[in-house]
Amino acid sequence: MLQLVEFFSRNRNFIFFVLLEVFSFWLLVQSNSYWGATYFNTSNYYVARLLTVSSSIREYTRLRDINENLAQENVKLNALVARLQERSPMDAPSDYNPDSLFANRFEFVVGKAIMVETSRANNYITIDKGTRDGIEPGMGVISATGVVGKVRSCSEHFSVVTSILHSQFMVSSRLVRSDEIGPVRWQSKDPTVVSMMDVSRYKKVIKGDSAVTSNFNSVFPPGIMVGTVRSVRNRPDQTFYDIDLNVATDFSNLSYVYVVLNRLKLEQDKLQQPLEEERR
Repeated sequence: MLQLVEFFSRNRNFIFFVLLEVFSFWLLVQSNSYWGATYFNTSNYYVARLLTVSSSIREYTRLRDINENLAQENVKLNALVARLQERSPMDAPSDYNPDSLFANRFEFVVGKAIMVETSRANNYITIDKGTRDGIEPGMGVISATGVVGKVRSCSEHFSVVTSILHSQFMVSSRLVRSDEIGPVRWQSKDPTVVSMMDVSRYKKVIKGDSAVTSNFNSVFPPGIMVGTVRSVRNRPDQTFYDIDLNVATDFSNLSYVYVVLNRLKLEQDKLQQPLEEERR
């Protein structure tokens, strides 16, 4: 308290000068309509700017909650789209009536990517969901824009995902316009490009065509974006095209992912396993 009194005592002349300046300015504004209008217009401008900055700061601090809410909404939308595609496939005959359990077999669990690799020959992703959330090895993982990979291993709270940017990862895909099916695999060092194989060079492939997951797998729902045709090369000594795709998922900005739970995967894999063993 004594220090405060001493401060005012030591600076009393300066403080008195400031008070007189403020009082003079107030008298000027009150007695002159021009300066009064100028003051209020200027003060309103800066108050509005201050409120805008304050609102932007509040919105920025809420971005995490907003992103989490959007991710939860995407879970519902993904489930709805998967149901609609299974109930009314575009290439199905008019009298096709799918079993309700089959049409509703896909569920989605939202997770956050906490480690993403893109520079290795075999890249992995770690997410913050594990067995406690119902995640198991072999489940597909997608993003808001396309395929991400497949769960390799799990702990109680975390899972490691084999990325589509992995030399051994393949996903059965279909070209939307050409309606051709072939596996997609990463064969380059570029994390934005993957290759589509086994598409006959006697079929027409259009640059810019979308490649989506096909019906021939139990890991991903059909119709999930894999990429778009970047280039098509035709070698005379080969019967298939060399097709490069721009990857649909931007791994450099990957944040939230969706783990695909197929309720009927175990039954489907058990039925198909003898066929796979017979082919070997």
